[in-house]
Amino acid sequence: MTDSASHFTPDELQQWRFGLQQADDNNVFCHCRVCDREWVASAHEVQCTCGSKNVETLSCWQFPDG
Repeated sequence: MTDSASHFTPDELQQWRFGLQQADDNNVFCHCRVCDREWVASAHEVQCTCGSKNVETLSCWQFPDG
């Protein structure tokens, strides 16, 4: 879908994209593949408290609320 086919005005689309980027940047679900610890962080580059950098990260907005 191109921007010209959007149901948003250009300003609304920019605001929506900014909000999505903020959610992506500030709500990162983390799972340590070594010790299985799970937590939410504000960055995709994280290290577990066990010392492992083998951490899977997913943006929290990808999970449904209910």
